Amino acid sequence: MRWLLRRIGISIALAWIVASIVFMTLHMVPGDPAEILLSTGGVSPDPAAVAELRERLGLDQPLLDQYGQFLLGLTRGDLGVSLVDEYPVLDEIALRLPRTLELILAGTLIAVVVALPAGTYAALHRGGLFDRIASGTAALLLAVPVFVVGTVLVLLLAQILRIMPAGGYVPLAQDPWQHLTLLALPSLAIAKGLAAVVFRMTRASVLDALSRDYVRTARAKGISPTRVLVKHVVRNALTPVLTVLGLHMGTLLGGTVLVEYVFNWPGLSTPLLRAVEARDYPMVVGIVLTISGLFLLINLVMDLLYAALDPRIRTA
Repeated sequence: MRWLLRRIGISIALAWIVASIVFMTLHMVPGDPAEILLSTGGVSPDPAAVAELRERLGLDQPLLDQYGQFLLGLTRGDLGVSLVDEYPVLDEIALRLPRTLELILAGTLIAVVVALPAGTYAALHRGGLFDRIASGTAALLLAVPVFVVGTVLVLLLAQILRIMPAGGYVPLAQDPWQHLTLLALPSLAIAKGLAAVVFRMTRASVLDALSRDYVRTARAKGISPTRVLVKHVVRNALTPVLTVLGLHMGTLLGGTVLVEYVFNWPGLSTPLLRAVEARDYPMVVGIVLTISGLFLLINLVMDLLYAALDPRIRTA
């Protein structure tokens, strides 16, 4: 329990640091949000109207007071109201976050299901034909940007072969099959880089575990090869794989912007890009904090999985 509380305390402290950095950074960006919102066709707005809007939005208050109100709102779960359309930020995030999470989880599932067995098999047959082909494919996938992969998938499967839709979104409750069909291509684009990383790490970890003394001892005792592989090799090889998986899952939270744009998937990317362009501070801060909080949550879950796989970690 002490170990768990310490990890939770560290996560909370990091969340506060991230919130403070994001708030201060955005307020140092040149440009007046009130003036930007009231500008039309490049014509400067009326100074009186700008002053009135700044007062209504609380932008006329000292920065320290705005920061205090911001932290107080976070403790109440209040992320504020969008400066553009005066829509609650929390409602917008609640609408779009599940779609982004669905995309990330689907891509992660594809990557793990493909890369874990492939990495293990490649390590067990090191230097073989499968190992060389899979390692070369992983290196190629790491080198190709995600937006290139997404564009190629759309061109090949949607435009040339016409076996998949190019993009869009349909709610799961409305049409489950169409929803999963539209989810397939962006999930594959998300999975490509993660699958390559998980494959390489799995292969390296399994090779390292195979050279350990406890594996040789287990084999000398006459334990079946399958049990040695599952209990002694794979289990001990999973810890570094989980580390990489957790870090890259967190990275995907901020890396889905291009994928959602290419496949017209209505996740968090659209309001984030619009908010950055319009200097919509509450929306930008709300989305960035949501992504940061999920990143910290993923790492906390990974810590718990480490402890389950290796009890020695709980004493660290």
